[in-house]
Amino acid sequence: MKSSLLPWVAFAVSLEFVLVAGTLQEYYGEERVLVNNKCKCTTVTSKFVPSKENPNEEILERNIRITVPLRSRQNISDPTSPLRTTFVYRMAELCKKCDPVEVELGGEIYEAQQSTSCNEPETCYTYNREKCYTTTFPFIYHGETKHIQAALTPASCYAD
Repeated sequence: MKSSLLPWVAFAVSLEFVLVAGTLQEYYGEERVLVNNKCKCTTVTSKFVPSKENPNEEILERNIRITVPLRSRQNISDPTSPLRTTFVYRMAELCKKCDPVEVELGGEIYEAQQSTSCNEPETCYTYNREKCYTTTFPFIYHGETKHIQAALTPASCYAD
C-alpha cells in the first residue's frame, strides 16, 4: 500500500516546486533568495529580467555568491588542524531541502522530503552560528595538566 503511494507523494512534492516556480512571476524585477547556506557561505538569488536578445521576453537570472573563508580549518572544531585548501560547491547539495513536508493524499497525511541525501553529513567551511562547537585543550594548573572543553561559538553554546 505504501509503495503505491510513493509516486503520489513524489508528484505532490514536485507540484510544490511548480507552485513555487509559478509564484516567482509575481515578483518581476525583485530579487528572491533561493538558498542562504551559512555552512558553505553561499547565497543563491534569482529574478526575472528582460532578455537582451528579445526585450519583450523575460528570462530568469540566477546569481550565486560564494564567500570563501580563507582561514577556514579542515576540521572547524579543531583550531590546530591545517588550513583548508579545497572548497567544493555542488548546486544539488546547496539547494537540497531536508525538512519534511506534510502532504495530504487520499485524506491521509504523509511526510515527504525533497532530497534523498539528507542523512549524509554536510561539510561546513565556517561555523554555523546556531550550532554549538566545542574543542578540548590541555590546561596546566599547579603543574597538573587537565583537558578542558571550551566553546568555539560561545553565543550558541550558552543560554542568555
